[in-house]
Amino acid sequence: MSDLRITEAFLYMDYLRMSECIQISFAVCRIGISTCFRALCCKGPPPARPEYDLVCIGLTGSGKTSLLSKLCSESPDNVVSTTGFSIKAVPFQNAILNIKELGGADNIRKYWSRYYQGSQGVIFVLDSASSEDDLETARNELHSALQHPQLCTLPFLILANHQDKPAARSVQEVKKYFELEPLARGKRWILQPCSLDDMEALKDSFSQLINLLEEKDHEAVRM
Repeated sequence: MSDLRITEAFLYMDYLRMSECIQISFAVCRIGISTCFRALCCKGPPPARPEYDLVCIGLTGSGKTSLLSKLCSESPDNVVSTTGFSIKAVPFQNAILNIKELGGADNIRKYWSRYYQGSQGVIFVLDSASSEDDLETARNELHSALQHPQLCTLPFLILANHQDKPAARSVQEVKKYFELEPLARGKRWILQPCSLDDMEALKDSFSQLINLLEEKDHEAVRM
């Protein structure tokens, strides 16, 4: 084979390799452009946020209604204490909490347990600046809830409300007075201070509760 033929053969092979590289490059570009287009223009709907059904309890005057109204961006100025029960859907970034608030008057508390069924978590609001008598009543109601068959395995968020008042007891004082360490040992619970003046702290408390709810969900799936 002449040198000219050999040179032509090599040139033709180089041409084929170059054409193949060009075709691959074009294919990669098409894939990249298509991917970018789908990401920018054809983005599907965001995944649905999980929803949890919670029950919110506490004595009248503890501030349950005001806290929930503020979380829903409603004005707490004209809030009226709940006499029976009310339900609010409170949206968070990673979940929606359907909260059933029960009235806290003496003649209503005895019916609380009728509304526990189907709950996935509990919010207990107490007035940290209340009288000794009311604090004792709140402690008894919390103890009863923590031991109730329909609630005892659920995550609890305990809010020591009205921390902005001079007579407010600290979280450590509430924890000791309510005997939470021995009573709630082995349970999922959070005790947090709160007030209407500090919504960031309140939202953080609910974020911690959502984490407990998600953990319980994951455990149920593994089982």
